[in-house]
Amino acid sequence: MVGQGGKLVGEGDFDALRLAGQRQSLGGSLDVRTLPRAAERLADDGPVPLAWRIVGTSDAVGRPALEVALEGRVPLECQRCLQVFFWPVQQRTLLLLARDEAELARLDDIDEHEVLLAAAPLAVRALVEDELLLTLPYVPRCGDGRCEGAPVDAAPAVARAPTAFAALAGLHPPATKKQKRSN
Repeated sequence: MVGQGGKLVGEGDFDALRLAGQRQSLGGSLDVRTLPRAAERLADDGPVPLAWRIVGTSDAVGRPALEVALEGRVPLECQRCLQVFFWPVQQRTLLLLARDEAELARLDDIDEHEVLLAAAPLAVRALVEDELLLTLPYVPRCGDGRCEGAPVDAAPAVARAPTAFAALAGLHPPATKKQKRSN
């Protein structure tokens, strides 16, 4: 639906090429917990608001593009100390739009920007979720100086149970050194 000033408002599907050609925008806020793949990565309970904006534009050469912007904070669990911390999300991405598979392959080969197939309507929520997942760290950590957990090298020593190989080593006769013959 078109709002004030030529802005589109909503979370449904949209025609990306039309949005880019008419220089329109979509915007809103959603709860990250309602995005299934992103929700799996979150720590803590409660709503996680994320502001998003998709603006139709073009790149420096005039090719149709979308600028996707995300802003918010998401709770993650530090893999070092296992405490919850908030990861800041301040993402801006330019996505070139391809009309068909051939153009997608061509643009992907010649340009450093991400290329998105826009032959069919795009889902706002899927696009926002994809961009959010790309901003999250693969292994979340609080960061140097902020982690409340013990440093990795200060972890207590773990007592190890003897292995079957250790028992076998005891059965082997001690090695004797070979002496050199002198002729």
